[in-house]
Amino acid sequence: MPGLENDRYLKALMKQPVDRTPVWMMRQAGRYLPEYKATRAQAGDFMSLCKNPELACEVTLQPLRRFDLDAAILFSDILTIPDAMGLGLYFETGEGPKFERPLRSVSDINKLSVPDPEQELGYVMDAIRTIRQALAGSVPLIGFSGSPWTLATYMVEGGTTKSFSQIKKMAFAEPRALHLLLDKLADAVILYLNAQIAAGAQSVMIFDTWGGVLSPRDYKDFSLQYMHKIVDGLTRENDGRKVPVTLFTKNGGMWLEAIAATGCDGVGLDWTIDIGEARARIGDQVALQGNMDPSMLYASPERIEEEVKTILAGYGNGSGHVFNLGHGIHPDVPPEHAKVFIDAVHQYSQAYHRG
Repeated sequence: MPGLENDRYLKALMKQPVDRTPVWMMRQAGRYLPEYKATRAQAGDFMSLCKNPELACEVTLQPLRRFDLDAAILFSDILTIPDAMGLGLYFETGEGPKFERPLRSVSDINKLSVPDPEQELGYVMDAIRTIRQALAGSVPLIGFSGSPWTLATYMVEGGTTKSFSQIKKMAFAEPRALHLLLDKLADAVILYLNAQIAAGAQSVMIFDTWGGVLSPRDYKDFSLQYMHKIVDGLTRENDGRKVPVTLFTKNGGMWLEAIAATGCDGVGLDWTIDIGEARARIGDQVALQGNMDPSMLYASPERIEEEVKTILAGYGNGSGHVFNLGHGIHPDVPPEHAKVFIDAVHQYSQAYHRG
């Protein structure tokens, strides 16, 4: 890879040979790090941190100073697009994101305009440019977005939910309204991710956090087809280098073949599927990312190492595996346990890459 000291992550996503399995962690910049908490306090609140390119860069780099990670991921939030659409995003302590103006009707959806990524979301692009400069070619930078279905869930529910009653009510009682919203969001995500790539993101990921709450038919109808549209619309090469795209549906193990068929480069796995089984099903088509249970980081160092060895053995020999957690790292995990995990991946994976 031109100008990259460590291109292991990009090579693995393209199933090219690597010397050891690359590793990064979802939410690697976050509340489990005391230095992150200090920077967030300096910013004032979470969205102020996201919207300050210098501080967003600082927290993106913090885990790389502690750990031997193979990639940096942009510090941002999946709800930047709905926020830019004017829904009044705010965060209540201990309750997660909320919207002042949730979408409840076709007229609400018709009023939404697709945000210009260099205008309403310019702070994200500024953060990417700042981070790329600060990384100085050490490791690649991952950009990301939420999936249309996941974004729509927050926008219609007005925040986090356990029942998904409002979004499913729209899906089943007013499907045309929901498809209108999802199509608009897919267009917004294409623009947003392509702008991230133009600004310097060297790989992009789509987080479909809530795809797993749908039935198989509804998943394909309301989630997968819109991610497929995004994959088709993405810039797949920049700076003379391929830009890999990874799709991650939490609880999506039953749909791996359909996800791989979108034309993505990598499929994210949560911990509810065996990685060996996933490789047998789709590993000749795409790279796999995952898939240790984040709660394993509460275990003893010996148990963490044992789990890393089990997952490496499950995937087996050769490239095409990006080691990660099956979801984001929990806020109360000791940073030393994260280090044990990352170092174990590098140490024990070398045996699987001797050509």
